[in-house]
Amino acid sequence: MTVRITHPRSLIIPFPFIGQIAKKIRSFPLIVLLFSPISVWILTEAIAPQVVRAYTARVDLNIVRMADESYETILRRAEAISRAAAQRSFDKDILATDVSVIVTVESYGAIAPILSLEVSRQQWRTRPDPKRWATYFKTARSLLLFDTKPAISTNIGQPAPTMTPAASPANTTDNSPNSPAN
Repeated sequence: MTVRITHPRSLIIPFPFIGQIAKKIRSFPLIVLLFSPISVWILTEAIAPQVVRAYTARVDLNIVRMADESYETILRRAEAISRAAAQRSFDKDILATDVSVIVTVESYGAIAPILSLEVSRQQWRTRPDPKRWATYFKTARSLLLFDTKPAISTNIGQPAPTMTPAASPANTTDNSPNSPAN
């Protein structure tokens, strides 16, 4: 014995106007599928896929000034490491179309940017010279105290000499209880 239960349509779709829309959707599922946003997106991706989006690789480098190092020597070091950083960035990441390198220098506690290298991959291929693509900061020399001699002792690690005051006979006073003044 099999019991067959049929649910009235009102239990599945409680509103009659929704039931009418549902009947139409069931009758034309291919039209709804073709014009839905998902199918349009799939179709456009199949015909013309999106172009790969590239980006700018950013690198910040710090240099510490060595003792008795001139500004020109620091500048040459900054150019050399910016060139290496740009080349390494292009080699490491094939999606990077541009590279931005900022080199800062620390000199006796003062920190300032010395150069900024911004170059595209195509420019770097034609001429991989940091002098051509770098922007030099003119005020870096004075900000990093290259124009003045810093007042720093060259005897680092050695104790400073101490001065002991010498006792002079005119300034000595005896405040003991046995002194004749008391």
